[in-house]
Amino acid sequence: MNVQISLQPLLALIAGILILLIPKLLNYIVAIYLIIIGLVGLFGLHL
Repeated sequence: MNVQISLQPLLALIAGILILLIPKLLNYIVAIYLIIIGLVGLFGLHL
């Protein structure tokens, strides 16, 4: 059985949980997420 997990939904889930637990992290989580998505878009990486 082959299980494949996409990275973006997993990151979104982790970020959502962290935001619920520690709301002050929201700015950092959003910034890091946007930087990662931007780099993926620029370099055409498949995550």
